[in-house]
Amino acid sequence: MAETFQHRARKRFGQNFLHDAGVIHRILRAIHARPDEHLLEIGPGQGALTEGLLASGARLDVIELDQDLIPLLQARFAGQPGFSLHQGDALRFELDRLESSPGQLRVVGNLPYNISTPLIFRLLEQAGLIRDMHFMLQKEVVERLAARPGSGDWGRLSIMVQYHCRVEHLFNVGPGAFRPAPKVDSAIVRLTPHARLPCPARDPRQLERVVREAFNQRRKTLRNTLKGLLDSTAIEAAGVDGGLRPEQLELAAFVRLADQLALQSIHQETTP
Repeated sequence: MAETFQHRARKRFGQNFLHDAGVIHRILRAIHARPDEHLLEIGPGQGALTEGLLASGARLDVIELDQDLIPLLQARFAGQPGFSLHQGDALRFELDRLESSPGQLRVVGNLPYNISTPLIFRLLEQAGLIRDMHFMLQKEVVERLAARPGSGDWGRLSIMVQYHCRVEHLFNVGPGAFRPAPKVDSAIVRLTPHARLPCPARDPRQLERVVREAFNQRRKTLRNTLKGLLDSTAIEAAGVDGGLRPEQLELAAFVRLADQLALQSIHQETTP
């Protein structure tokens, strides 16, 4: 039935359809879906992963933006138990619509590179509903997600994602696994929200603020890049050397800076 639909990948949707059977099976093994689980697939495309996810017996919701792919997906999967199709933008999709138990939804996706970062941040806002996430991303993005302090890849994305999740760079995927072949390598990453945050901040919004300011000019020292938020005395009070560059700091140090900023804000609000 699926062969009756012809669909050309669209650049505006960042579409590159996975077709390599070996890669598909390796991704499915990494996810290891079970019959009693609830999954959400973002951007199923032509259904390369969808078929295997449904074969596990799991309940599967899929969300697809491209209206022209909806007939193909309906023709292939609409009659299968546990399958629900949503046409829409994953960046605007509310996970609580799916009526999944807290901490149990498993999210899967071959994400368009042009929306991968904002979509991950959007999902982190709803992390209380999510058990884990398996994504195909540009390899460069996965390297940033999994980066460690002191490396050139360590930055805002690394810190904010690792604040919320354990990050595992599972394996790389070459361009030939897709049609059309992208010009970059891809990789599979697993993000598992922490059951308990290892370094909870007083106010996560202040952590986002500190990290954003720190890496706006990553070659400058912290006392220079954070001077609009924290002076040298406040940075020192957080137990941080203001002469360091932001890429040299671990997550816990950024949390201490954010807590210092939160305390400073409270003091300013309560001072007549």
